Amino acid sequence: MVSNREMTIHFLSSQKNSIISKWKDELLHLPDGYLGYFKGEVENIFNLLMDQVGKSDTDIDDVLKVVGEKIAADRVTKQLDMENFFSTATIGRSVIIEQILNSGAHKEEISALIKRVNVYFDKLIHFALSHYTELKTMELEERYQFISPNHKDRLTLLGQMTSSFVHEFRNPLTSIMGFIQLLQAEQPEIKYLDIISKELDQLNYRITQFLNISKKETSTTQADLFSIAQLVNEVIEFLYPSILEVNASITCNIAEDAVISGSKEEFRQVLLNIILNALDVVAGMPSPSIYISGSESPPGILTLNISNNGPKIPDDVLPNIFEPFITTKKRGTGLGLFVCKEIVLKHQGTLSCHSTDFLTTFSIQLKTK
Repeated sequence: MVSNREMTIHFLSSQKNSIISKWKDELLHLPDGYLGYFKGEVENIFNLLMDQVGKSDTDIDDVLKVVGEKIAADRVTKQLDMENFFSTATIGRSVIIEQILNSGAHKEEISALIKRVNVYFDKLIHFALSHYTELKTMELEERYQFISPNHKDRLTLLGQMTSSFVHEFRNPLTSIMGFIQLLQAEQPEIKYLDIISKELDQLNYRITQFLNISKKETSTTQADLFSIAQLVNEVIEFLYPSILEVNASITCNIAEDAVISGSKEEFRQVLLNIILNALDVVAGMPSPSIYISGSESPPGILTLNISNNGPKIPDDVLPNIFEPFITTKKRGTGLGLFVCKEIVLKHQGTLSCHSTDFLTTFSIQLKTK
């Protein structure tokens, strides 16, 4: 009987030219001067897939870790972001799976092929993104070491002053919000109170973001063990009025047994930020849709994808989408995704974004417990 490994290698070998040709043709928005580099990377990734697809998970981990770290190091050296690699891998995975589905093989064979291909790409992406994050963090720390002590003291003082100012600003805001609620209860006929209340809620939300940034280094929140599926359902339930407002369809498919360790409230904020952003961008679309999926792939790593069918993020914005004060919204502060990135990094995870004309996906990878 032919093994899954033999079947996989035979199929990929027979389709190699077709797969690589289509994969290269679909590479989009590559930096000037790097077309040959990325096309060569396509062939390397494919050949490695053929060599590793039938091996044990332990053997795959050892090899893909080395390859993923090399991919990350090359991009840091060449000052390229990981978005191009994520896009390249995503395109390749789609092309290969499409070929498998059209192969005419039996259902069981197709399922086995797709499973091995997904394991390969999930592991390669995970190792590459994780090492890239480590290298960029080290790079930032090295830069900070060269800041003069006097400049460091001024930055620290500025941070303390900002935090203090925001706290002082929040006190009267809380009182105003309380009185608005009383007015709504006692005199609901007064016009525009609901608008004032919503604007104050937004202002309070922005202040919370500033406070989270200012205290992120000293946060000692105790880690919780919690189900990511349950937390996502709680967030969706909380946002139900906003979902109805834009008439969005939300599809959620998350493994019920996926449990992670960390601050549940901080991850609630990550989900709220990303899903609220998605609701903002799909508003006005013909069929506003949000897709949330999560699975333990590779084993021990939770991959959570939050996708929307809103407009594509501009190519000049995407590489800096997680930087502070970068936003595509007219009234956005550009702090939401920055805070999300900081929270995920603090929990030794990765957060990335991939955007096409059809779908924008935010991918979170975290260790499970």
